[in-house]
Amino acid sequence: MENIWSVAEIIYIGKILKKLLIIAYYFPPSGGPGVQRVLKHIKYLPEFGWQPIVLTVSNGQFPARDESLLKQIPESTIVSRIPIYEPYDLYRFFTGKKPGTAIDVNVIKKDSQKIGFKEKIAEFIRATLFIPDARVAWLFNAVKQGMKLIQEYDVEAIYSSSPPYTCSLIARNIKRKSNLPWISGFRDPWTGFISSPKRWFLPAMVDKAMEHSVFKESDLVEAAWKGIIKDALGKFPDLNPDKFIHIPNGFDSSDFPEVEQKRNSKFTVTYTGSMYGRRNPESFFKAIDLLIKNGEVDQDKIQLRFVGRFGAEVEEMFDKAAFNNSIERISYMAHNESIGKLLASDALLLVVDESKESNEIVPGKVYEYLGCKKPIIAIAPHNSAIEDLIIATNGGRVAHQSEINRIAEIFKEYYSKWLNNQLINDYNNEIINTYERYEAAKQLANLLDGII
Repeated sequence: MENIWSVAEIIYIGKILKKLLIIAYYFPPSGGPGVQRVLKHIKYLPEFGWQPIVLTVSNGQFPARDESLLKQIPESTIVSRIPIYEPYDLYRFFTGKKPGTAIDVNVIKKDSQKIGFKEKIAEFIRATLFIPDARVAWLFNAVKQGMKLIQEYDVEAIYSSSPPYTCSLIARNIKRKSNLPWISGFRDPWTGFISSPKRWFLPAMVDKAMEHSVFKESDLVEAAWKGIIKDALGKFPDLNPDKFIHIPNGFDSSDFPEVEQKRNSKFTVTYTGSMYGRRNPESFFKAIDLLIKNGEVDQDKIQLRFVGRFGAEVEEMFDKAAFNNSIERISYMAHNESIGKLLASDALLLVVDESKESNEIVPGKVYEYLGCKKPIIAIAPHNSAIEDLIIATNGGRVAHQSEINRIAEIFKEYYSKWLNNQLINDYNNEIINTYERYEAAKQLANLLDGII
C-alpha cells in the first residue's frame, strides 16, 4: 500500500476531502491511452473536494509500460496494489508466440486475415471461459480488498474504469456489499465491440447479463464518447437514459513539453498510438503512393513518423511501402516524449478503425492532437463523431478510408502550404480549451457530489 495515512480524514488546502474508491486495472506503470483518463481524474479531483483511493493490480501484464507516469501520481494519493493472475503467458506458449509479445495488437485482425488452428482454439477458450475478460481472476481478491479500503478510509463513493470490464463487476459487487453510490466509467462499449471476442450463445448470454446488471445497478454511467451511451441504450431499452452522462476525453496542457517551433527539413506527419487489424495505414499509403507517382509530392521531402505499437500485418505494410525510406518507426515511448513528437510535426495523422462502430468512435488521442494545434489528416467516416469534432474545432480535414483521392488532396494541401511557409494555426481555441482534463475531473466531481 502506497501513502498510508494515519488519520481517517485527508485534508487538501485546509478542507477535509470526501473519499472516493477508484477501481482501475490500467494505472501507472501501465502506459497507453487507457491509463490517462483515470490518472488525470486523480490528479484534479482533490481540487473539487474528492480524495482518490486507488485499487489496482501489482503485477499487471500491460500491453505498454510507461514508468514515467508513476511520477504523475500525486503524493497524497492512496494506492493499493494487489496481485492478479492473467493467462497471457499460457496463450503465448500455446500459440507459439515469444514471451512478452503484445497480445492486443496481434489478436485483433481484419476480417480478411486468416488465423491458425492454435489461435482459433485459443480464441475459443478466451471467448468461452474468460467472461467478461481475461482479468476476471482478479474479481474476488479485489472485492475483498475494496471492502477493507472502504472501512479503513470511510469511503463515500465508488468509481470504476472499464475496460477491462472486470473492474465494473468488482465495483458492482462492492456496491452490493457496501450500498455506496457508484459511478461506472466506460472508455469503450462492452459486448459486441470491435475488440470483444466472438462468443457462442451461452457465454454471450452470460456476458450480456453481466453488462446489463452493471448498467442497471450503477447510480450513474460515465461515458468517454456518446456512442457508448447509444450502444448501451440500444441493447437494453429498459435502462434509464438519464443515468448516462457523457464526459469526453481530453488533454492536459501541463503534459506538453517545451518544444522549439522551427521549420522541419522535411514535411513531417506523425501518428501516435497502436495500429492493428482494421486500424491501419493502407489507405493513407495508397494516397501517398499516388501523389509520388504523379509527381505531386517529392518523396525526399516527406517524413512519415509512426510512434507506438504495431501488429505484424502493419509492420509488413511499412516494409513493403515503395517509399519506406520516408517512414520512421519509433517504438512506444514515454507519454510526454510522444507529445513532443506531435508538437515537432507539421501535420498529424488520425486513423479510425473500419468497423460498424466507426461513426461513433472518438479515440482519446484526437484531443491531444487538438491540444497540439497542428492540422489533422483524419481517415474516418463522414457524418461521424470525429468529423463533427474536427469541423467544430477547425482542427483539420476528414476523408473516408475508401476516398484515396480525397486523402491525397488533403495531404497535398498541407504539404503545399508547408512548402510555401503557409501552415498556420486557425483552430477554434475556445472549444478546444473545454477539453482540458481539468474540466473532465470537475464534471466527475459534480456528479459525485450529486449522488452522495
